[in-house]
Amino acid sequence: MDINQRFLRRIRRLSLIEGISTLVLFFVAMPLKYLADMPLAVRIVGSIHGFLFVGLVVALVVAIKRVPLDQTLAMQGIAAAVVPFGPFWFDAKLKMLKPYSPEEPQL
Repeated sequence: MDINQRFLRRIRRLSLIEGISTLVLFFVAMPLKYLADMPLAVRIVGSIHGFLFVGLVVALVVAIKRVPLDQTLAMQGIAAAVVPFGPFWFDAKLKMLKPYSPEEPQL
């Protein structure tokens, strides 16, 4: 079965952007909230992160049919999006998906 490389690239890009938003939320916005009394930072970054997370979940569900992506791999992507650095691990797994190439005839 052919892999939709264009959609797969979009999933990988969205996953990395979502992963960066998680790191910004945890390591920039939350310290600003608690150490510098700037709760607005979490409200803004948290909203962006939430939007990206929901978008990634929807994209991974769509990717099950469109790429096609194994359901287990899609669930791993959703779980990886919950933890810091998880999307970077997941990107490595997606990078290993190879385009379909017909088997070469045996001599």
